[in-house]
Amino acid sequence: MDCKAATPKTPSTQGTFMPTRFTFALIASCLTLVSANTVLAQAADPTVKKSEAGICHDKSSTSYGATKKFEAFASMDACLKSGGRAPANAASAEALVKKSDSGICHDKTSASYEKTQKFTPFKTLDECVKSGGTLPKK
Repeated sequence: MDCKAATPKTPSTQGTFMPTRFTFALIASCLTLVSANTVLAQAADPTVKKSEAGICHDKSSTSYGATKKFEAFASMDACLKSGGRAPANAASAEALVKKSDSGICHDKTSASYEKTQKFTPFKTLDECVKSGGTLPKK
């Protein structure tokens, strides 16, 4: 008697589990990749980027997206305190004092305040001077 003939044929359960295991593994892998990409995207898009040129770009800056080589900062203030400067075209409503590229601190009473286009913004003259700036000659 042939052993194969005596063994009753039963449906194989191994075939039905294999696609389910594969589907589960595929879904788990996809979720892991999506999670990893989200974390990387958050790390790649910090609040402020200080470019190699030392310019601090926040997300409202037109150069934010183009800045690829940068040091990341949590705030504009932290970037400026690290030695960075605001972009020349930055509209800073809170900048009451402008420290020009030549290091002179101009408040709104200074004759050069409106002319100063490339500057680091400060809230007070005292902050500007403490950062290494000087007062304009009268």
